[in-house]
Amino acid sequence: MPEPSKTPWPDGLRFAFGTLTALPVKVTRWDRDAARAGMLCAPLAGLVVGCSAALVGVLLLALGAGPLLAAVASVAVPAALTRGLHLDGLADTADGLGSGKPAEDALRIMKQSDIGPFGVIALVLVLFAQVAALAQAYGGSWGRGALAAVVSATAARLALTLAAREGVPAARPEGLGAAVAGVVPVRGAAAAAVAVTAVAAGAGALVSSYDIVRTAIAVVVAVGVAELLLRHCTRRFGGVTGDVFGGLAETAATVSLVVLSLGH
Repeated sequence: MPEPSKTPWPDGLRFAFGTLTALPVKVTRWDRDAARAGMLCAPLAGLVVGCSAALVGVLLLALGAGPLLAAVASVAVPAALTRGLHLDGLADTADGLGSGKPAEDALRIMKQSDIGPFGVIALVLVLFAQVAALAQAYGGSWGRGALAAVVSATAARLALTLAAREGVPAARPEGLGAAVAGVVPVRGAAAAAVAVTAVAAGAGALVSSYDIVRTAIAVVVAVGVAELLLRHCTRRFGGVTGDVFGGLAETAATVSLVVLSLGH
């Protein structure tokens, strides 16, 4: 009998950081087991990205910068740490969906190097929303701004874990989407969602008792909206692609920031 596959967590961490960030981490394995562990570790990569964004934002506030500049910096850090791949994925996904063309033609549009009008509109609106929400959070306190930066980046990568669960097909036979599509067990994805939500709520408790509920709701709503986008993309394209993963991450990040900005 064949030996049961083992989850290579060190290789999984390298896979997560090597594919989901621009940090100098070498991916040593590219098989399904490593991809499974890597996508389960995706929220940890988001945590590092979010902490880096929060650190830059808080540092600027400490040096006398205003909330708006701190917010711009906190949005720029995740873009830099992913080389803009998630933003590019968002733009390509918007162009593919906005084209109204059949799946094969839409996928071809998404693969082109240029960005169309739907992609430009999506990028502008998403970046403005992220900066506005973070500026409001930093305006409340440095703690709320840092919390928002960390929660949004982590929720963004949690959306990728959920999108890589079993039953979600790849739209193409090649690329990152094909490498990670369907690798995460449903139970593992659910456990990751519960863990991230609980940790986010715990982090919110460090700011105020009200933020316990707010951060938990932000994570749940963010991945819920990302799930709706995932289902729409799966119907339109026949599955997921690397661009769709990028679009899901930016959508979840933006929604979580918007939710965190409400009720101040």
